[in-house]
Amino acid sequence: MIGRKGFALVLTLVITALMVAVTAELIHQVYVDTSLSRGFRDGQQASLLAESGIEGGKKLLQMALSGQDFSSLSDKWAQPFKLDDETGSITITAVEENGKICLNGLILPNGDYDSFTLETLKRLGSQLKLPVNLWPALADWLDSDDLVKSEGAESSYYMTLKSPYRARNGKLATLAELSLVKGFTPEVIIKLKPFVTVYAEKSGSLISKSRININTAPKEVLMALDKGIDDRLAARVLEERRLKPFKSVAELSRVSGLETISTGLQGFASVKGAVYLVTSVAQVKDTLRTVESVIRLSDEILSWQEY
Repeated sequence: MIGRKGFALVLTLVITALMVAVTAELIHQVYVDTSLSRGFRDGQQASLLAESGIEGGKKLLQMALSGQDFSSLSDKWAQPFKLDDETGSITITAVEENGKICLNGLILPNGDYDSFTLETLKRLGSQLKLPVNLWPALADWLDSDDLVKSEGAESSYYMTLKSPYRARNGKLATLAELSLVKGFTPEVIIKLKPFVTVYAEKSGSLISKSRININTAPKEVLMALDKGIDDRLAARVLEERRLKPFKSVAELSRVSGLETISTGLQGFASVKGAVYLVTSVAQVKDTLRTVESVIRLSDEILSWQEY
């Protein structure tokens, strides 16, 4: 049996062990709380920096493009802009949306196909090896009626799905919305994303058509503009605009082989964009915050996403 002195010793050891454990837990909690506090503070600072980067990017675009009648990948705005200070760092990049094909332009206000956009999307789809029935399904999603186009899909189809929903019967709000349209699988959307947009050149509820900027369009989009533009001609356009950006669509005739095609693109192509995706990435210590915003040069914010 344990005597009084032995019992007291055991009790003292137990209490000491408990006190050590409680002290260790308190120290750990203080450390966690301090770390969380610092992390929260760094996150707040990074968010503010990223948001200010969007405003700064917008002003840079407006200043860079206010004095010229064209926009190109040779302009200063097309290069990343980085700024470091004692608080952290911020990197701003801009991508012109008007160098892409506007999906919302597929349907005219009266519900008919826009023939130029349809043919452009077909040619792009052929390059990317996409199913041809994507475009009737998209057209039905965009038009205002519930009449099913050949190979298309309206609410009558979507309401039979496991999680039913109705066709928008209106313009796409974001590219992510494509995932709701019949046939637009994640793989299809990944292929399409670099070459298409939902943002029109001009604002207005009835305006969804957008001219394509030949100074910023990717090679694949240039090839989609006309059946006569093959890989070789598109490569020559890229080289010509690198040396000297086009200041009018007619100047495409500088490229041998495009003399007639340049005339046919009047009204469908442009040399200056109006809508830009600005991405601002801020870092404060180990904390990163990113803000993506689509802006119109007229000072209109079209979308905003922070993560």
